[in-house]
Amino acid sequence: MRSPQIIPSGSACGAELRGIDPAVPGPFMAEALQQALREHLAVVVRDRALDDAQLLVFAGLLGTPEEQGISVLTGDAAGATAAQMVASSAHAPARPTGSLGGGAGIWQSDLAYRLRPCSIAILHARALAGDCGTVAFANQYQAYDTLPAELKARVEGRMLLHDESHDNEGRLREGHEDISDPRESTGAQHRIVRTHPETRRKALYLGRRRNAWVIGLPLDESEALLDALWAHATQPALQWRHAWRSGDTLLWDNRCLLYCHDVAARTGREFLRVQLRGEPPR
Repeated sequence: MRSPQIIPSGSACGAELRGIDPAVPGPFMAEALQQALREHLAVVVRDRALDDAQLLVFAGLLGTPEEQGISVLTGDAAGATAAQMVASSAHAPARPTGSLGGGAGIWQSDLAYRLRPCSIAILHARALAGDCGTVAFANQYQAYDTLPAELKARVEGRMLLHDESHDNEGRLREGHEDISDPRESTGAQHRIVRTHPETRRKALYLGRRRNAWVIGLPLDESEALLDALWAHATQPALQWRHAWRSGDTLLWDNRCLLYCHDVAARTGREFLRVQLRGEPPR
């Protein structure tokens, strides 16, 4: 097998990794994946169909796969691999079905409402039909580095309350109240600026916009500040967009990226998803 080759996207993040076979983990594969993720934050390996077991072994090169928990939205999870779910827009899937994470095309990072959000997320395109769609990523290292001085001063040391009451599709989760005041949200509190545990670089960490609150600010000030931060964090100059095709395995660092699925092509798509256990943001 030829040596792994990283092909940068030419955008603010994103690369293709060639010369590896995710179905047959080999020497230096983990190192190549780690290097590509450190340098480009999101990485795609193309043209290799994987089954559940193969994807879990591949994911295990980078960390510990964890249970999806409340990310599984429908169906009986009995018998399903605890660390993996099917994310499908097909009718009547035979396995538990999870959200593809973009109900209204929202920008987000995964599981910010948890004390320990996932570190790396992985999607494998198992079956695609018609227009396969895209997913966009925004580099939050660069978002912080290019933050205007006035905004950077305002977020220094500030904490954000991340709402857990609604899922990625905007639906109310069982056992939660439908609140209208973000200050009444339940969920984890994390610094707006976090430091990546491996690279030691600072990144904006915004989670999701809905029902978020900058702790300690009056609600109107919090809303205005968050609107400004989100506008900056998702500007086109910080983005890379990946166009899906069958056999793609896409990995991204959830600690320093925002992502957004398109909503134009949501039918006939089935993905396998694995997320890796993370650490409390610092």
